[in-house]
Order: sequence, then structure tokens, then C-alpha cells
Amino acid sequence: MATLKKGVEHGSEWQLQEAKNRLSRVVEEARRGAPQTITLRGTPAAVVVSFEKYQELTRPRSPLSEFFRSSPLHDVELDLERSRDAGREIEL
Repeated sequence: MATLKKGVEHGSEWQLQEAKNRLSRVVEEARRGAPQTITLRGTPAAVVVSFEKYQELTRPRSPLSEFFRSSPLHDVELDLERSRDAGREIEL
């Protein structure tokens, strides 16, 4: 009998030995969009995801400078002058 647990966040959870025995099912579930968590001695050790999800997760992200350049607010002038106010005095 399979020792498969349903998880809310990660699709299903499999013990390592069961995942090895049922690899086809683990992969098929991942391809359907439900990440499959594999545990080792009761601790999450790996996650099987679809190839599409893997590509999405590893896609290079644009640099922060590109984000600001493409912002609809890129032409807005900012007042970057620092306040000369010394703050208030407090007793310590």
C-alpha cells in the first residue's frame, strides 16, 4: 500500500522508497501541476516539479535597473535632498 500523504502546499508527499517504486506516478502528478515532495526519514528532501515549472523558476530575472527603466514612473522627479533637522533630544 502506498505511503502517500496529500499536502496543501506541495501536492503530495512521498517517502523516498515509495517514490522510487512509483516514479512514473510521481512524475505524472508533477506534470499535472502538483509538485511532489519526497521525504527522507520523515524530513522533506526534494521536490519533483514539471519541466515547465522548473523553467519558470530558473528563468533569469531582469536586473533592478531594468525594472526601474521600464516603470511607468521612470520620469517622475524625486526630491532626494536630505533634511537638515537634527531630530529631538532624549534622555537615556
